[in-house]
Amino acid sequence: MKKQYTYSLLMLLIMITACKQKEGNKEKEVKEPIVTVFETSESGNKLTKLTKFNTAKDTTKTTSIVLNTEKKYQTITGFGGSFTESSAYLLNKLGKENRDKIIQAYFGNDGARYSLTRTHISSCDFSLSNYTYAPVADDMTLENFSIKEDKDDLIPMIKDALAASKDGFKIIASPWTAPPWMKDNKEWVGGKLLPKYNDVYSLFFSKYLDAYKEEGIDIWGITVVNEPHGNGNNWESMHFSPKEMTDLVQNHLGPKLEADGKGAVKILGYDQNRAGIKEWVDEMYKDEASSKYYDGIAIHWYESTYDFFPEALQYGHNKAPNKYLIETEGCVDSQVPVWKDDAWYWKKEATDWGWDWASEKDKHLHPKYAPVNRYARDIIGCLNNWVDGWVDWNMVLDRQGGPNWFKNWCVAPIIVDPDANEVYMTPIYYTMAHFSKYIRPGAEIIDAQNTDKDLMVTAAKNPDGSIAVVVFNEGKTEKYFSLELGETSKNISINPQAIQTIVLTN
Repeated sequence: MKKQYTYSLLMLLIMITACKQKEGNKEKEVKEPIVTVFETSESGNKLTKLTKFNTAKDTTKTTSIVLNTEKKYQTITGFGGSFTESSAYLLNKLGKENRDKIIQAYFGNDGARYSLTRTHISSCDFSLSNYTYAPVADDMTLENFSIKEDKDDLIPMIKDALAASKDGFKIIASPWTAPPWMKDNKEWVGGKLLPKYNDVYSLFFSKYLDAYKEEGIDIWGITVVNEPHGNGNNWESMHFSPKEMTDLVQNHLGPKLEADGKGAVKILGYDQNRAGIKEWVDEMYKDEASSKYYDGIAIHWYESTYDFFPEALQYGHNKAPNKYLIETEGCVDSQVPVWKDDAWYWKKEATDWGWDWASEKDKHLHPKYAPVNRYARDIIGCLNNWVDGWVDWNMVLDRQGGPNWFKNWCVAPIIVDPDANEVYMTPIYYTMAHFSKYIRPGAEIIDAQNTDKDLMVTAAKNPDGSIAVVVFNEGKTEKYFSLELGETSKNISINPQAIQTIVLTN
């Protein structure tokens, strides 16, 4: 009886062990990631799902991208574009079907799923004219404050986007200038805020936040002014030094928003080209008092068509590791867009303001460059250097690159011909979607070691556990690499002049 009992117990243990091994194998199979690859390329792919990949004839040509989910960097705030009066005006001139198509393309669940956006407070260069919400001079209580100028175009566009977005999105709002009567030169362009209006300018922000909230639009963050160094005195602007802006934020704007129950609204300082970060963060984050009301720093990309200034970005992050570092504006500027010619967006033919106007010592920073390359290179470079959010400029422009009251023509990801009711989704649109659609708010940038110096790579782990890897091949030859995560690997090829997003899911 004892032998039979021992034998039965032994058999039971064997069965339990076998079941556990089977379950363990199943568990291992479940953890094997599903790899999905999407590509946009000069050869014609547009966020196209790829299922077949070429293999290098010479195996030494196959490089590796090794992911390490344990090594984490910044948390992503989001990606997106800007609501401008110009874009909103154009949408209103299109037929309903095309208007809806564009809104869905940017904000719908099957579209780019923009999660971080920007808009202007009062007018900017991409408005139809100059206007301010506070037109009455010396109205110290802003009794005449009104956002009526935004109700025909801008606010309806934002509301349509909110309705289309399943997950919602954050909005950063920036004034290009204070009302001219608050400035020393009383003009739209240039000049400085007079100290006696510091409190009124702070009230101006509070009134704006309330007015938009009444429209059902919550503003997530603000910048003190767009481009405090000015813009060559061309369109709406207002000058601040780092100390002047910090004094305003520390002693007026921050306390005012806090007193009005708006302390949760993020205040971002600077809001101009990234090469100038150092002098700004040194002042902004000088001590606890100066940094108290700053939630982060906003930057632009116009200093160069190809250089993303990694040392400046690293410096800005290291000065205040727990604060936001967000690119709030970038576009192919000073350039009339090319209509329905995808190839142009992959060629190094676009110019920028610096092509004509940069000083001799800076000319090398402004060569002709391919629009897609500029976007892909910049966003990956930013993500690999602590930037947590990246916002494009106008979402929609016309064939001239406007409308723009100053005739400062630029390119947007979507170009329209309102007279013919036509829409052109440029390759820039798909390039933006490679990031915004697959790297979601709350994702963490993870380590990605890449052995091919000709490829740019960044990777992020999303809150749902999926991993998005973005690979950019700026070169003219096909590339081959092994994507490795733990014990698993996948051999992938990327076309010449192409950007890929590789999504790993369980």
